[in-house]
This record gives sequence, C-alpha cells and structure tokens, in this order.
Amino acid sequence: MLITRRVEFSASHVCRRPDWSEAENRALYGEEANPHGHGHNYVLEVTLEGEPDPVTGMVVDLKEVKGVLEQEVAGPMDHRHLNAEVPPFDRLVPTTENLAVEIWRRLEPRFRDGAARLRTVRLYETEDLYVDYEGR
Repeated sequence: MLITRRVEFSASHVCRRPDWSEAENRALYGEEANPHGHGHNYVLEVTLEGEPDPVTGMVVDLKEVKGVLEQEVAGPMDHRHLNAEVPPFDRLVPTTENLAVEIWRRLEPRFRDGAARLRTVRLYETEDLYVDYEGR
C-alpha cells in the first residue's frame, strides 16, 4: 500500500554555475540564472510504502511523518536562500532535480528500518512543473 504526505515550503535560489560566464548561464538556465535570485512556493509529496498494521490499521503514523518532514525539509529550507543557507547548494546548482535528490537523501535513512519505506519524492516547483525521484 502507498500513502502520501504533503508539505509546503518557500525558498529562493539561483540556478547558475560560478565557473561559467554570464552568457553561458543565461543560455542554459534563462531567467533562473538571475544573480539576485528568485523564489518558489515548493510543494513536496512524500510517498511511503508498506502494509497496514493489523492492530492500528495504519501503514505509518502520519504525525511522525509530518515531524520528519519538518525536521529534514521544511525546517531547514523554508524561507531560506538555498544557495547561501542550505548545504549542499552552496556548491551544487539547486535545480528542482537536485533538490529532489537532496530531499531523498535526507529522508531515506529516517524510513529505512521502519514498517514504511520511502518510495517516491515528488517536488513541485510550480503548479505545472514537478520532479519525481525514487532513489537508487
């Protein structure tokens, strides 16, 4: 069975490589390369997989999931400038793809040994743009 929990956070970022010229960055990242940055209201959906407990009827305690998402994602990233305040984005371009992988990296150990395992991280950068990541 799959169960999904959603959390929202707002963050700003700049998509640009410091070792590239302004023209190279603009050619690839467009307006996302603006050195002053811009922000998004991200929506994160985390899907866990497991079997319902025969006693509780739940795959996982959603209060605990909410706490993990707050500790690992919303707390460290909400209202932050990702490039300046959230490692590893001080050295890694904070694209939606890289952000989804980093969120997986933070969450997977928290669910590795429990009854529910992390199945998918879905991160919406905008209403019509999202990334799904299922780990490796």
